[in-house]
Formats: sequence, structure tokens, C-alpha cells
Amino acid sequence: MANSKRQLFQKRRLRVRNKLRKSNAGRMRLSVHRSNKNISVQLIDDVAGRTVAAASTLEPSLGLVGQNNLEAASKIGSTIAERAKAAGVEEAYFDRGGFLFHGKVKALADAAREAGLKI
Repeated sequence: MANSKRQLFQKRRLRVRNKLRKSNAGRMRLSVHRSNKNISVQLIDDVAGRTVAAASTLEPSLGLVGQNNLEAASKIGSTIAERAKAAGVEEAYFDRGGFLFHGKVKALADAAREAGLKI
């Protein structure tokens, strides 16, 4: 029986996360979620089980509501880097989830790196 797209996505997501957890113990996790209309990112402390910082195109203060393009992804990447620095986080590992590392996901990661977050 063939797996559905969702099942394949979940397998890919868990595979990526488990590999990252083994090799990056003690660092925060920068988790990305991309939908058809929005993109969001969270800086998660897995040890404490809490979100340290977050950014999303759904925030009215950023002026990106409903935008899901490369410019919005870049803006979200630089915003999360600023908020991470404000929280005292200098480095994190990039959890792309089940999403491929290209397009909006890559633009977000590159913008976060340029803003000073070590990924």
C-alpha cells in the first residue's frame, strides 16, 4: 500500500529532526513551518520544552499578513535573528521540518545568517 503525501512528509520531518537532535545536543532549534499562505518560525529550547522566540507573516506589526514570497521569508528570517539575539541566543540548528531546503525556506535561513544568527 502506497503512503500518502502527508505520511511521506511526516516521515521526512521526523527523520530530519532526529538526525539534528543527535548531532546538535544543547543548542536551540529553529523550526520552520510553511503553508500556502504564510510562513512562521520558532526558536525552541528542547531541554526546557518552551519557545524562546517566534516570528510569522501573521503578525500585523510586520506588515506581511497573507504574504508568502521570498521577500516575506527574508523579513521573517531577519526578524527571528533579532529576537533571538534579544533573548541571548547566538546559535541554533535549523530544523527545516519536512520542507526542502530551497526557495522560501532557504531565503529565511540565509536572512537569519546575514542578521547574525549562527545556524
